[in-house]
Amino acid sequence: MLKKRIIPCLDIKDGTTVKGINFKRLRNAGNPIELAKKYETEGADELVFLDITATIEERKTFIELVKEIAKELSIPFTVGGGISTIEDVRKLLEAGADKISINSSAVKNPQLISDLAKEFGSQCIVVAIDTKLINNSDWVHIKGGREKTDLKTLDWAKKVEELGAGEILLTSMDGDGTKSGFDLRITKLISENVSIPVIASGGAGKIKDFEDVFNKTSATGALAASIFHFEEVKIQNLKSELKSKKIAIR
Repeated sequence: MLKKRIIPCLDIKDGTTVKGINFKRLRNAGNPIELAKKYETEGADELVFLDITATIEERKTFIELVKEIAKELSIPFTVGGGISTIEDVRKLLEAGADKISINSSAVKNPQLISDLAKEFGSQCIVVAIDTKLINNSDWVHIKGGREKTDLKTLDWAKKVEELGAGEILLTSMDGDGTKSGFDLRITKLISENVSIPVIASGGAGKIKDFEDVFNKTSATGALAASIFHFEEVKIQNLKSELKSKKIAIR
């Protein structure tokens, strides 16, 4: 059985870490390089860096910032935002990323998933899925959650696995930033219907939320941002608490 992973996320806008609620109302959360160093020291299992406005602003991810962060890390480092070509991925991997995350570009061009998996290996291709419940159906959203697609979330999750993705980063837009707990329903649905690892994202507010997502779904990773940035939950405390509950943590 895969050991569970605790993964802080740096949402980056204009070179600064930010955090919002339901993908809106962003506030400053600190210097990304300092936060990356802190999470490395505190025992995070991986780190995710998402340049959240790269797609909207039609530009590439901040390569220099990726290089600076990568220098501070020995844990796996995933980078996403504005990635749409093999060359984009090559540059990010050369800059120090271990994995890349694609979302809007994968929806627009599903073949990209296969092309990247073939070129770099499935293990470094993460497909991020932003999902929202509308009229009792789960729908994939792109462009930082601004645009609803005609893709049902479960269908898309199965498709990205088939195309060669190595992992899914599943964010509940309804839960994002609310601190009301991970969306156990959608996480369970997706994680039990694909065989690749699923990272749960959106809604973490307390230690019990991590316990619930690991005990009640098949997610192998849990991602959070603001509760770590603002030190509402410390990673060391979280991991020792989960271990005491007999949850197999890295």
